Amino acid sequence: MASPRSRQAARLRDRRRRAQRRARRLVLLSAIGALGVVTLLLTAFGSSGSSPVASPLAAETVSSEDAAAVRPRPQVLATIGNLRVQLPVAAGSLTAIGFHGSSDGALALQPVGRQANKGILARLWHRIAGSGKESPRWYQLEGGAGTEELDVGAAPGTDVYAPVQGSVVAVSDLVVGGKYVGSRIDLRPSQSPSVMVSVLHVQPDRVIAVGTPVLAATSKLGRLVNVAAVEEQALAAHAPHDGNNVSIAVYPSPGSLP
Repeated sequence: MASPRSRQAARLRDRRRRAQRRARRLVLLSAIGALGVVTLLLTAFGSSGSSPVASPLAAETVSSEDAAAVRPRPQVLATIGNLRVQLPVAAGSLTAIGFHGSSDGALALQPVGRQANKGILARLWHRIAGSGKESPRWYQLEGGAGTEELDVGAAPGTDVYAPVQGSVVAVSDLVVGGKYVGSRIDLRPSQSPSVMVSVLHVQPDRVIAVGTPVLAATSKLGRLVNVAAVEEQALAAHAPHDGNNVSIAVYPSPGSLP
């Protein structure tokens, strides 16, 4: 018959063995958890650091016909109220999409898609939640927090189309650093006549004049100029061609109620 002392020693040995097993399980679970986090990080960010030439539209949304098309297909890049601002260049010409702030009275736009340069935790959460493949991808650009201006990247010479349906209300020269860099074309959208949509960095076609009606993604406004030759573009951090872009902003129409 075992003595009380030997039974106590046996219980102590059993407790130590159980504690050791728990510790080993904890170490194993911790290792598995760490491996899972690393896998998620690699999955979340392995493709986010893609080269600037990667299309900002999801690959599955750009067909071979879209890539070869001259006109853009209907693709909403931003909204404000009931107004939809559409892609102004052909999908195959698009290099990157960016938003930045402005202090010239432009209205804040609501980007469509997902921000490609969000913080690590936000991007990881979107990946886990399954919302990391929203299209189009856009970048928050340096030069002021906010989304008042939309920059749509493309190479100089690219055909530029109206981003909204409406009519031309003004065409004015755009001068940067004393140099002419195309024009600013102001459009009155028929969908929201209380605002004015300005399209910059365009060499307008001869047919574009005050009163000209335009259709979104159908009516050609002109060709993209090389604005990066006279002014550094924030989009250059994410796009080729020195970040040349069509810049779009929405303003309250003169005389409209606040």
